Amino acid sequence: MAIDSLAVVAQAPKISIAQAVRRYSCPMHPEVTSNKPGKCRKCGMTLRLTPPKSETTPPITSINPNTSSAMRLPDVTIQDQNGKSLSFYRDLVKGKVVAVNFVFTTCTAICPPLTANFRRLQQQLIEQKVDAQLISISVDPTTDTPERLHAFAEKFKAEPGWTFVTGDSADIDAILKEFGVAVANKNDHTPMVLIGNDETGYWTRAYGLTSPSALVKLIIEAANRKSP
Repeated sequence: MAIDSLAVVAQAPKISIAQAVRRYSCPMHPEVTSNKPGKCRKCGMTLRLTPPKSETTPPITSINPNTSSAMRLPDVTIQDQNGKSLSFYRDLVKGKVVAVNFVFTTCTAICPPLTANFRRLQQQLIEQKVDAQLISISVDPTTDTPERLHAFAEKFKAEPGWTFVTGDSADIDAILKEFGVAVANKNDHTPMVLIGNDETGYWTRAYGLTSPSALVKLIIEAANRKSP
């Protein structure tokens, strides 16, 4: 039996341009794009599939403190690098100006430079007498015991006022989800710094390798934000 080729074409599912052409981009450097999976040439982060334009959400550079969607960080119990149990929100964030990044100790790519940059940031904060709490949250809490975090903190000469966070995986996941940085694969974690003023509800973000002096300016700006 002959097949009507025109009928076959007519019955074939229509594929939109967005479906036919896949685009991948870096979450921290959206200008870095590719038509196939790979790594960002700037930060080494895994490129992620970009949804069609109609589904794309504009990148967030700050979180509006005047809306009901302001961050509500869970007050779960965590452990610091000294093995001390703390309440994440109440002990580390409440009423403070904070800078938060995300690392894991077995990382050999972006985490060491992120942590070294945080160390330089802490030095500048101390020199300029800027009061801010630094927080490094492990995205691999199962591996990153307090002992491992302690050795990691010592390696980068972390001083008081810089807390490395681990704990139960479910509790850490809850924190990461509220910060909007939860990922299925620890290697895909975002190399960003979140800076916030808990009293005013103001939060902003920056690339994790932004110069320490620029990060200090963002922290001072956050500290000077007035309550709505």
